[in-house]
Amino acid sequence: MPSQADTAALSGGPGFRVQSPLKPAITRRMLLFFIIGDILGGGIYALVGEVAGEIGGAVWLAFLLAGVVAAFTAASYAELVSKYPYAAGAALYVHRAFKRPLFTFMIAFAVMCSGLASAATLATAFGGDYLSEFVTLPNVLVGLAVILAMALINFRGIKESVTFNMGCTLIELVGLLLVAVVGTAFLLDGGGDPGRALDFKEGSSPFFLAIAGASLAFYALIGFEDSVNVAEETDAAPRTFPSTLFLGLAVAGAVYLIVTVIASMAVPTGDLEASDGALLEVVQLGPLAISTKVFSAIALFALVNGALINMIMASRLVYGMARQGVIPRWFGQVHPGRQTPWAGIVLTAGLAAVLVVIGDLETLADTTVLLLLIAFLAVHVAVLVLRGTPVDHPHFRAWTAFPVLGGLACAGLILQKLVEDTIIFAYAGGLLAFGFVLWLIARAFTGPAEELDPAKLAGD
Repeated sequence: MPSQADTAALSGGPGFRVQSPLKPAITRRMLLFFIIGDILGGGIYALVGEVAGEIGGAVWLAFLLAGVVAAFTAASYAELVSKYPYAAGAALYVHRAFKRPLFTFMIAFAVMCSGLASAATLATAFGGDYLSEFVTLPNVLVGLAVILAMALINFRGIKESVTFNMGCTLIELVGLLLVAVVGTAFLLDGGGDPGRALDFKEGSSPFFLAIAGASLAFYALIGFEDSVNVAEETDAAPRTFPSTLFLGLAVAGAVYLIVTVIASMAVPTGDLEASDGALLEVVQLGPLAISTKVFSAIALFALVNGALINMIMASRLVYGMARQGVIPRWFGQVHPGRQTPWAGIVLTAGLAAVLVVIGDLETLADTTVLLLLIAFLAVHVAVLVLRGTPVDHPHFRAWTAFPVLGGLACAGLILQKLVEDTIIFAYAGGLLAFGFVLWLIARAFTGPAEELDPAKLAGD
């Protein structure tokens, strides 16, 4: 049984080493829905066909393997967020472990760029098969319009953004439920081919196909990283965060497995691969088929929801880094009326727009994953480094094998991407090089940055 001091520490009371100015208003239940909603984004709507093109009919296996790697990474995050329950996620943990401001900045910038690549992925997917149910327009033009619209919502205010996000999350959950129900009814009616879920693409071994598919499917499971940025606003975070994080990942992973197994059995693999709105192929089958227009509208809400979440995160990181002087301070300007970081929003929207113009769906998704794999690898190492640094409150401790296996898995996926397609390293490297230039400009005009406080990177 925890002591009174431990209880106070766990609840953020007087026993806690650091007090936060943020109100701990997020309950365990609210946190669970936040994590589930963060993971169940537009990735599953946009990438089932792309993953099928990598692995074949056994799409579910790619998502299962991606889920295992995500679980290893979640274990490292669970230990660190319960040990250091503050905002800023990977940047905070890396700073605590290595105390190298430039390295901390590059990890923070990598996370920010992953959000921009993700937003560009979803904006590009918006202009595909789902939108074509209503109107056919150039993908690039539609993608740019989505980025602009999300930037305007972001500029309007955080309350409006979060309200929009909550509504979209409920809509996308309904969409995935419809896929499961319609697809199951079709299979029970004698349609589809259950054996197709065990088919692999010809020309390579199932092992390498599964790894290639998992490296892309991982995109759909990475949302939990954003959730650690609300640790300071979560009641009793050291105690509640670890179990809630694992439960949220398990629920989202189960939904993904159900949806991908049903989609693979119900729709020929070639049809899934040919569509950038693969779930649309499922809902028009069998006795419970629904209007493709209805489902397309649902999917479009899911895609813009994911784009908005990522652009909010990226613009706040820019604001936080500018406020610290680690990039030019001009990017930290806040609009006096809307009280939103308009300069950060302009920068991140501009970068996302460039990615929409120069990238395709799969390349953008792979770039997102690569950038986060770099950050995740640093987090796994940070867990082990910080094992020798005690804190003054109880916290979750992951089995040591988890950060080791997670780090090896992340390193392996990075190498796999290097072998598979060097173009994504050019995308990721270009974004990080741009960040380094901003760092140099900041140092040239404002001098060395103050000791970097990652807790401020989220712009709290």
